[in-house]
Amino acid sequence: MKTFSELGISKSYIKALKELNIVNPTEIQEAVIPTLLKSKTDLIGLAQTGTGKTAAFGLPVLHAINPNNTDVQALIIAPTRELVKQIQKQIFRFTKYVDAKIFAEGVYGGEKMDKQIKALTRTTHIVVATPGRLLDLVERGAVDISKVKTLILDEADEMLSMGFKEDLNKILKFNTSRRNTWLFSATMPEEIKRMVNTYMSPNAVKVEVNKNALVNENISHHYIHTSIKEKLNMIIRILDKRQEERGIIFCRTKAGTKALAQELQNEGFAVGALEGDMQQKERDKVMRAFKNESLQILVSTDVSARGIDVNNLGFVLHHQLPEQLDYYTHRSGRTARAGKTGQSIALIIPGEMQKVIDIQSALGITFRELAI
Repeated sequence: MKTFSELGISKSYIKALKELNIVNPTEIQEAVIPTLLKSKTDLIGLAQTGTGKTAAFGLPVLHAINPNNTDVQALIIAPTRELVKQIQKQIFRFTKYVDAKIFAEGVYGGEKMDKQIKALTRTTHIVVATPGRLLDLVERGAVDISKVKTLILDEADEMLSMGFKEDLNKILKFNTSRRNTWLFSATMPEEIKRMVNTYMSPNAVKVEVNKNALVNENISHHYIHTSIKEKLNMIIRILDKRQEERGIIFCRTKAGTKALAQELQNEGFAVGALEGDMQQKERDKVMRAFKNESLQILVSTDVSARGIDVNNLGFVLHHQLPEQLDYYTHRSGRTARAGKTGQSIALIIPGEMQKVIDIQSALGITFRELAI
């Protein structure tokens, strides 16, 4: 196992990392940092969330910034407002002991445009953004991305599944000749391969961490036989047994999410709902309460849970298994982060066993039955 200084990270950054309790590089960090520090290259990184990607691309990008040059030199694009905020905060923390100031600004939808435009009039070396808001700002002339030397796409597959394909293509078309592109994704659907072939060098370095583990190996997978009528009681019994643990319950629809959250609140559980019709202010409020542990359980739709990064989640509960396989990966990946273990529990009604078998063979995992 290498240290950060052996990977080529400078002392001032290592000091900040120590304060953040980041002492030993993760697999993705060890795999990409030396390459990205040493050579100007395009890179494709295949890695799940929760593997330490932010430092893997964030540290090399910081090393490449010239603080005396006031241009926007790097662009980091991520699917959700939550993830953008998180990346920007991490980058800010990494630079705590650096002599010359490096400035990173986060821009995303759901917040007033003029506030962000004003923030961008100050020196900004790195812009962290969601695709839609970035394009708005570029089109208004509020941010100039023509001098960008490094473009980073984080969770590229999530951005596509959230409908950002057009926006990403527009952003990728800017200044292709003068920049390097680093793309990180948990999966490699056709659409992403097409992007790679269109906008990235054929000599791009490709790094894949624990490629056999599509799903984090610290997660154990379970199913419980139940019926539609019994589902609510079953969930109540599961939660009663786990009063010390926090978790997320996934529902397929917005209406189902709201209804289940309401039913569990009526039973006295500390539950909040996350679904697509909520105002951004409401979402933020629920996320804050969940992070500071005044809420024990989140009930969420698949799209709303994208980019939620909360450590110490004991379990993920599937009210129903998702239609799409990669949703199972994303759902279960909310638990067992940062090296911890977690459980993924699916409620199965008669006739759904085939789904469990399909997921097992597609993802190379084993489900065990839980009897309650």
